[in-house]
Amino acid sequence: MNTDPIADMLTRIRNANIVNHSNVEMPNSKLKLELAKLLKAEGYINEYEVKENGNFKTLKIDLKYAENGTAVISNLRRISKPGLRIYKKANELPKVYDGLGIAIVSTSKGLLTDRKARKEKIGGEVLCYVW
Repeated sequence: MNTDPIADMLTRIRNANIVNHSNVEMPNSKLKLELAKLLKAEGYINEYEVKENGNFKTLKIDLKYAENGTAVISNLRRISKPGLRIYKKANELPKVYDGLGIAIVSTSKGLLTDRKARKEKIGGEVLCYVW
C-alpha cells in the first residue's frame, strides 16, 4: 500500500526521464489518469493508455523527448503532501518559472492548470509543479 500515489507517479516519471526510457508503467487510479490527461493536453507527454493486467489496471505513459534527446519534462515537484496539504485561492496560485511551467491544481471542477484555474477564478489544492 502506497500512502502517496501521486508522489509515486511523479517519481516514476522523473526516474524514467533520467535514464531516457520511452515509457513508464504504474498502477492506475482516476486521479493518475486525470493527471496524465492534463500532461498530454499541455504537451509534456506523447500518449497514455490504461492496460488491464489480470484483476488490476496499469497506466502506461509514453514520455516525450526533444529532437536532441533531452526530456520535455525537466522536473516534477510534489507540493501538497498527505502530511501537509497546500490550498490556494485563485489569486494566490503560483506561477511556475514565470509561466514556463505549470502548477496542477485539484479544484471542484477537477484537475486544472494554474492558468485555467486563475481564468475560471477557482482555487484548490496545489498538487505539483511541472516544468
